[in-house]
Amino acid sequence: MKIKAPVTKNQRVDVTIADLTYQGMGVAKVDDFSLFVENALPGEQVTIQVTKVQKHYGFARVVSWQTTSPDRVADVDKTYRQTGIAPLQHLAYPAQLTFKQHQIEELFAKAHIDVTVDPTLGMANPTQYRNKAQVPVRMVKGQLETGIYRQHSHELIPLTDFYIQDPEIDKAIVKVRDLLRQFEIPAYDEINDKGVIRNVMVRRGYYSHEMMIVLISRQQKLPSQAQLVEEIHKEIPAATSIILNVNARRTNVIMGNVTRVLYGKPTIEDQLLGLTFAISARSFYQVNPQQTEKLYQMAIDKAGLTGNETVIDAYCGIGTISLALAKHTKQVYGVEIVPEAIEDAKVNAQKNHITNVEFAVNKAEDQMAQWQEAGVKPDVIVVDPPRKGLASSLIDSAAKMAPEKVVYVSCNPATLVRDVAHFQELGYAIDGAIQPVDQFPQTPHVESVTVLKRAK
Repeated sequence: MKIKAPVTKNQRVDVTIADLTYQGMGVAKVDDFSLFVENALPGEQVTIQVTKVQKHYGFARVVSWQTTSPDRVADVDKTYRQTGIAPLQHLAYPAQLTFKQHQIEELFAKAHIDVTVDPTLGMANPTQYRNKAQVPVRMVKGQLETGIYRQHSHELIPLTDFYIQDPEIDKAIVKVRDLLRQFEIPAYDEINDKGVIRNVMVRRGYYSHEMMIVLISRQQKLPSQAQLVEEIHKEIPAATSIILNVNARRTNVIMGNVTRVLYGKPTIEDQLLGLTFAISARSFYQVNPQQTEKLYQMAIDKAGLTGNETVIDAYCGIGTISLALAKHTKQVYGVEIVPEAIEDAKVNAQKNHITNVEFAVNKAEDQMAQWQEAGVKPDVIVVDPPRKGLASSLIDSAAKMAPEKVVYVSCNPATLVRDVAHFQELGYAIDGAIQPVDQFPQTPHVESVTVLKRAK
């Protein structure tokens, strides 16, 4: 029997918004059929127009509001929602923090895992926090533009103020855009795979104020390259590193494998928890430095270190957590699959005169098995995986090493819940409360720190 949806495309319906999804969309129910509504908040009574109907759910937009939520604030700019820069900009900041706390609570409740989730640690200024930008360069109405794509499309919306980025980065992008226009360097045309400049990436040190400009090109050399570099250096004196990255492939991946220094140094430096880090064009470095300090400090505090422990950092990147942990432990072992990141990690250890760390290039689960064979017995394992969470083989490897604690730094509550359930099967239980940290204000993303303790 075919189930018929109770609404049709373009139909208008009066509804009350019941909830927010993890993407920050309002949820309305029509005869138990869910409709996802952009720019709608729980409790609001609205008239919606259905835009798309799937088998079990649909999408709609608000036509008019009969009542609005007390948590609603005026949009800064609707472009920030259309492009996905700030999908929660219409939700007051204290309510955003509560939403993120509830998101974690609800996912654990659905999995029937009993937890306490502390209030989310927020920011004094929840805008202008990003220390890195990657923006596409395209022709729009006959003119080279920088901006951001409209969501679910490749239509570039020109933009000069990105709202959640360091304003100095926004200014630098505009200066680079104007120079690309001045030297008539063609923007990339992805339909015909022609043109030159695909993207501009800018990084800026939060404490150092050093800036790196990366021009991502489909050619090995830019037209008027020497003059362009000279002018960028003149216009942006803080740019201590100007880099060319070559990506000649037809792909959505932003960066290619060839990176050349056009001016200055191959890295910029910045500080985190009093340590100095060299950051290269392709290295992973957290984009919200103020909140990263809170997040990592929380992980160190929750690990309850006395100075005598052996710790494994299973996704060490350029060594940010490893080196921060080293001050509080006897020995740290860091593993990461990206060779360039491990090179950076070793340089960063030397830079900070830290000798009680050892770094390896490998898949974390394979390296942990090797360390176990070599007789390494960690007291604590720290994991900070990407959004897809931990490989189940890594959880098995970790549990085999029988550390007293696992400190899990998560950027995706859904995979956190799945991985915690697996750890529980292997004899670990959540110790204390989960601490959410708002790394990405104005968006639905939330980081958190969870401690798992081995059952006696």
